[in-house]
Amino acid sequence: MSRTLTILTAGPGVSVQDMGRPGYLSQGLTQGGAADPVALHEGAALLGQSAMLAAIEMPGMGGTFEASADTRIALTGARMSAKIDDDPVVWNASHLLPAGARLTIGGAQTGAYGYLHVGGGFDTPVLLGARASHLSAGIGSVLEAGTSLPIGADNGGATGNVLTPVDRFGGGAVRIVPSMQTDEFTPETQNRFEATEFRRDARGNRMGVRMDQPGDGFFAADTLSIVSEVIVPGDIQITGDGAPFVLMCECQTTGGYPRIGTVIPCDLPRIAQAQAGTALRFAFVTPEEAAQITARARTEIKTLAGQVRPLVRNPRDIRDLLSYQLVGGVVSAMADPFATLTEEPTP
Repeated sequence: MSRTLTILTAGPGVSVQDMGRPGYLSQGLTQGGAADPVALHEGAALLGQSAMLAAIEMPGMGGTFEASADTRIALTGARMSAKIDDDPVVWNASHLLPAGARLTIGGAQTGAYGYLHVGGGFDTPVLLGARASHLSAGIGSVLEAGTSLPIGADNGGATGNVLTPVDRFGGGAVRIVPSMQTDEFTPETQNRFEATEFRRDARGNRMGVRMDQPGDGFFAADTLSIVSEVIVPGDIQITGDGAPFVLMCECQTTGGYPRIGTVIPCDLPRIAQAQAGTALRFAFVTPEEAAQITARARTEIKTLAGQVRPLVRNPRDIRDLLSYQLVGGVVSAMADPFATLTEEPTP
């Protein structure tokens, strides 16, 4: 019997996402996929499965979900309030969602994008090699109440695990490399760009995020002569009003705004997970330094499975407490605990 997860309610922009569709840039389609791919790796580590499996991405707000059969779940990314029926559950952890129970996920408390994973992943149709919804390209759609998603075969069985998330919440330093038009900005402008503390603007989505800054904007020397050319996620375009705009996973494939730099891929989740008003700073690194930083980040991702540990819970919060083996043996209140096994029982 196939398993499903039914969406009873859903926040705006909730969708199915995986690692996206690489290789279609020349056809006008960016890779897309999860805004925070690190969260997919964390969910995979918690459930002991592939990070390529599809999960539900929840920007800012979750929803209410019900499984048709007992289902393993994991919650990663932006920390949100969550409960199964009336019992609170821990974020960045794996749990059992019993058949018919309701999983309720509230608003984001830290970060912007939360993720709901299921054991076996979501077995939705594959299009151009992926299950991800690419909303700006019209591939897939947001999830609405009443939708039932098929779940793939789950080869695991463990739940009750927790993981400390990779540090990417709360803003901070974001490393960038020079881009095609960096030299069109004067050294003084580049230095001021690095010295500026930006704030994540409320205007942002899977296509891009605008940055607010105090003082004057940033302008290239010859903006009008720049022709449209290929652009990629992480590029920082400077729009007509001088404000930086960081391109995200569903950005367009060409653009004509000057780019002052490009966020290195392992730091892009820090942009994605910044809530409105969060402080961010950009710092230039060389391509050689960026390659070293990227290699270290990939190594850190590979170690996630080894960092999973048992979730220690308050017994009052364990809904299936009676199913646990809490006592390792049977004892008698009448027996002498100091009696040896060779003694004959007293008649």
